[in-house]
Order: sequence, then C-alpha cells, then structure tokens
Amino acid sequence: MSYTKLLYHIVFRTHASRPVIAEAGERSLYNYIFGICQHHRVKLFRIGGMPNHLHLFVGLPPTLTVADFVKIVKVAAHNYMKSEPALFPLFEGWAKSYCALTYCMAEKDAVIRYIASQKEHHAKLSLQDEVKQLMELNGIDRNEKYWQQDWVE
Repeated sequence: MSYTKLLYHIVFRTHASRPVIAEAGERSLYNYIFGICQHHRVKLFRIGGMPNHLHLFVGLPPTLTVADFVKIVKVAAHNYMKSEPALFPLFEGWAKSYCALTYCMAEKDAVIRYIASQKEHHAKLSLQDEVKQLMELNGIDRNEKYWQQDWVE
C-alpha cells in the first residue's frame, strides 16, 4: 500500500488574459469544475479567481498527474462554457500555460485563504505580477524569452 498527499495550487488563465468570466457565471463554472474533480477523485479544497484566471487548490490521487488534471479541467470547462453562451458570451478558450505549485498540509489553510481573497488581492496586483511572485516564492526560474507569450499575451 502506498500513502500519498499530493496538494497542488494551480493557476491558469483565459486566452490572452481576456476578462471573460463574469461574476454571473462564476458560481456555475466553479460548481461544474467541482463535479469534474469529484468524477476524477480529486479533492477540491478551494476554487476562486478573477475574470481572466482561475486558482484551484486540489489534492490529486497518485494515479493522476497534474498535467493530465489541468488538461481534463481545461477541456471540460471549455466545453461547458461554450455550451452556456448566455453566461460566458466572450469566452474563447484557455491559454496554453499554467502554474502548478506543491504545498504541504501545514500550508493548506494559508493557500485556501489566499485563493478566497483573490478579489481583494487583485485590487493591488496584476495576474502577471501575481504569478511572478508565486514563482519566486516557490523557487521557480522563469525564462524571460517565453514569459511574454506564456503569461502576458
């Protein structure tokens, strides 16, 4: 028997960081993503975001890679949002890149609070600056050559 606790804070944005997730559709989208998580035996601790990006704090089963999970969520959420044009009339898709950070159980509550306070947080900080800050705090080097196309455009 193997024992794991694989906690990830995942951030991904809309195509070209366009603000297309209106508050009117947020709850519906979050509930849909919660259903995706349940179907794949993923524990969703917190979801939140802004009109141009989402944060998920999840516990993944050991049989599901973070890359596969992000792909599953992006594809399913894309299809859902396209099927609900009244809620997401301007949605074109998700950007290719994402940021995934690992945390331990001792940090769980802090990550949950961070995601819960996205609206207040982004009154002071852009998505690009937020992701840069998260990467720096977690010791991730970024290649400036690709930074523009991955997180700014």
